[in-house]
Amino acid sequence: MFAAKNSFLTGAPPYLGPTSIEYLVVAGGAGGGNDIGGGGGAGGFRTASGFAVGAGAYTLTVGAGGAVATNGSDSVFGSITSTGGGAGVTLNGTGSSGGSGGGAGGRSGSGGAGNTPSTSPSQGNNGGACGSTPSSSTDRGGGGGGASAVGASGTASGIGGAGTASSISGSSLNYAGGGGGGSFVTGASGGSGVGGNGGSGDGGAGTAGTANRGGGGGGGGSASGAGKAGGSGIVIIKYADTFPNITTISGGLTYSGPVTSGGFKTYTFTQGTGTVTF
Repeated sequence: MFAAKNSFLTGAPPYLGPTSIEYLVVAGGAGGGNDIGGGGGAGGFRTASGFAVGAGAYTLTVGAGGAVATNGSDSVFGSITSTGGGAGVTLNGTGSSGGSGGGAGGRSGSGGAGNTPSTSPSQGNNGGACGSTPSSSTDRGGGGGGASAVGASGTASGIGGAGTASSISGSSLNYAGGGGGGSFVTGASGGSGVGGNGGSGDGGAGTAGTANRGGGGGGGGSASGAGKAGGSGIVIIKYADTFPNITTISGGLTYSGPVTSGGFKTYTFTQGTGTVTF
């Protein structure tokens, strides 16, 4: 009798943490291209509730935004990976594939493929194609793809693809809009206010994608116009406040929380790589 009780007392303690969570995992947006450049693709956007968790450590990474004409970096939570946005390219070229695809350069090429690798639901959309034939005054790069819409072709408008709103943080915010294409005349707008705008005219620079929203960077205007970087991603975890706080957050993670409101605890991770243990 005593031996059995002693064995019980020395066993592993019962798990008291949450058994399911809601998550938002947005990857880093890509940079836009230079010189009538395509807009950068938005970072992959993945969200769901009822995701099963248990005792143990989960890898967590917040993807950085891509530099000019460079793909964004992946964001990760456990088995969930959102892929960095595909780069917008310079003048004559095809956009890169990624969570959402990058826009083509202003004179030739097609947009990059979004939702690469494929997830269900889709994590993003294709970038837009080029704007015109060579030497035309209407040259414009294609818009980068966004979470909920493809990037517009340069011929149409070059606007970055729309992102998607989420209220997981407690406020409705837009994430993962594509960057706008740069233009010989007037640059295009980024998607949903988080993708960067394309540059206008000779030497006009684009604007960067919004940090911690996964926005693609805007493409540069003509001649020496510079594209801009994509915005960094974000990871948010939410679960019922009847459960204890996350036990351990290790590594170089920058975060806030827990914020307790409406019956839930929310943690927001904005930079770095590490692990969380429930």
